[in-house]
Formats: sequence, structure tokens, C-alpha cells
Amino acid sequence: MIAIRAAALFDGVSESLLPDPVVVVDGGTIVTVDSAGSPPPHARLVDLPGATLLPGLIDPHVHLAFDAGPDPVAALAESDEDAVLAAMETAGRTALLGGVTTIRDLGDLDYLSLRLRDRADLPTIVAAGPPITTPAGHCHFLGGAVEPSEGKVRAAVRERADRGVDVVKVMASGGRMTPGTRPELSQFPPAVLRALVDEAHRLDLPVVAHAHGTASIRESLDAGVDGLEHVTFWSAGGVDEPGDLIGRIARSRVPVGIVAGNAAAPGAVTTPAVQDRLPGIVATFRGLRDAGARLLVGSDAGIDVTKPHDVLPYAIAQAAAMVLGPVDALRAATSAAAAACGLAGRKGRITPGFDADILAVDGDPATDLAALRRVRAVVAHGHVIR
Repeated sequence: MIAIRAAALFDGVSESLLPDPVVVVDGGTIVTVDSAGSPPPHARLVDLPGATLLPGLIDPHVHLAFDAGPDPVAALAESDEDAVLAAMETAGRTALLGGVTTIRDLGDLDYLSLRLRDRADLPTIVAAGPPITTPAGHCHFLGGAVEPSEGKVRAAVRERADRGVDVVKVMASGGRMTPGTRPELSQFPPAVLRALVDEAHRLDLPVVAHAHGTASIRESLDAGVDGLEHVTFWSAGGVDEPGDLIGRIARSRVPVGIVAGNAAAPGAVTTPAVQDRLPGIVATFRGLRDAGARLLVGSDAGIDVTKPHDVLPYAIAQAAAMVLGPVDALRAATSAAAAACGLAGRKGRITPGFDADILAVDGDPATDLAALRRVRAVVAHGHVIR
């Protein structure tokens, strides 16, 4: 049994911080949360004066197979399976030491992330396996390319169910990382996308769609996906006006991932193409916020040198500054992310009965999100990791 004492606590949902918290952990579960309470005499005390406790962070969009180097795709192609798996383990530990205690891997190589689940030295992993894409489509090099027909995508979903994935990822549009694909163009005919989602739901699997272009966003909603990532309304020359889709997304209650974060500087972006479109993208997310849409904060960790696997605190700060504000950004990376990942009853909150995943930081992240990078301690699976 462990008792953690600190100066303040953000529980994952509340507007205000709890003063002088004492959180008691037994095994892998939080058993009590008190203010100004006394630690049980038989518990090991972890005393963190001046620190704020918050739920372990949840990154709903990472790629453990990408090494956050200058050319992650080339590095992947040049590595054998053992080397990739070892690099993925290192990536997971990097995330964990940075306070990210749960990750959703939305695209790995050949199902390797499934081998890393349920490890005490790594974050909790929600795994999609290789994303379903078209031949030569976005991220085809991860091994998930199929012909865009109803029969082929249904078979691809069944393969993932047989392998034991937690979620199905589909590349509904192209992406900037894959030459020959374009973010504004859809990759699957609408009927094929509907068949993919239908098969996944028949097998009790949620579907998350990578969707940049307006058509792919609309087609993903029409198909009934359970999550949308990016949602930039990317066009060949800029950013489309969302039109009725803002209201549709909000009414659907489908979680939308704000993919943000840059470890070089919280507000930085990586390419002129993104820089030019950023005002329109931010306006879209503000419109979604104002309409009451469910917004998450993810990082796309691994895809380039500005996105190491502990980059999520930068993403939270960027999303807070541009769209959400500090407390809503913290919720988006804790309790809201847990719900979107199918973990609402276990993670994303510091409350009795939930998993003992806790981050302690110096300062008050509700007023200064840079505090998330001043890590004092990390507790994951009930163990003090850092």
C-alpha cells in the first residue's frame, strides 16, 4: 500500500483543485482520496511537497513504431522486427517517464504493439495494429494495405479481430507522410467505408478514422465511425469551410482528436503547408468547441523529430492556448481521452476504484501547463516508476 501526499490534486474532471490531498493506493487501484487526511500507518508514504497530482496522461494518438527521427519511414524499412520491437519498447518507456501512462497506438508495424500490452514497465497500450489503407495509400508500408472493396475491407477487419486488436484504424484520406497520397482526397469509396465500419461493429470493435479532407470527414461520419483524427478540412490550396459538418460532428458525439504538439516549441509547426493552414484549422476547432463537440488532445508521437514519445505535454499546452483553455485541455488528455479509448471506468481520473495511474508535477498545471514538463513522480499500474 502506498500513500501519496502533495499540495494539490486535479482529479480529471473538476474545475478546481483539491488542496492537501492524500491518495492511498493498494495494489493497482486507488482506494481513497482525502484532503488533509492522515496516511495509513502501514502504507509507504510518498511525500511530494509543492507538487500537484493529476491522472496519468493519456495520449490517444501515437505510433510506437516510428522513432521520432529525421526519417522514421526509412528507419523502419531498414530495421528488422527485433530492432523495431526494441525501439517500440524504448518509445513506450520514454512516454511513461514523461507521465503518459496510457497510449492508443493508431498504427503499428505488423501488430507489434499487441506484444507490448500488459507490461508493468510500459504504459497501458490500446492497440490498433496496422491501419487499414489502400495499396500505395497513406502508411501502406505498415502492412495494412488492402484493395478498396467491401469484401477485402471486411476480411481486413476480421483479421484484426482475430489478432485481438482493441480498435480498428482506417486511413479515410491520404496524408502528408506518404508520398503519392494527398490529405484532401478520400482513399475509400463511401460504400466500402460503410462496410468496414459495419464489420467492425459486428465484431464489437470501434473504428477511428484518419480524415483530413472534407469529403473523407463527411464519408466517415456517414459510415458511423467511432472517432475522428485530424479533421483539418484540408484542401489543395488551404482549408475548406466546414459548413454543416461542425454541427453534425457535435451532434454525433464522435470524439475528435486535435493532433498537436511540437517539442521544439509549444506553438511551432513542422512545415509551411501546415503553417499556412493553421489559422483555418484553429478556427475549425474553435467552432467545434463552441458547438459542444467532444475534443481530445493527441500528439501523433513518433512521426518526426519534433514529436518524441513524451511530447504530449506540449500538445496539451498548444491545444489549451489555441482552443480549449488549460482545464479543458487537461480533461481532454485525461478523463475525455479515457472515455474515447474505451477506458472510462478505469482511467483518466483520480478517484476510488480507478487504476492507480498518477502523475505528480511541480507547480499548478491548471494555471501553468509548463508544469506538466516538471515531473516529480509517475505512478503506473500502482507502482512508483519515477
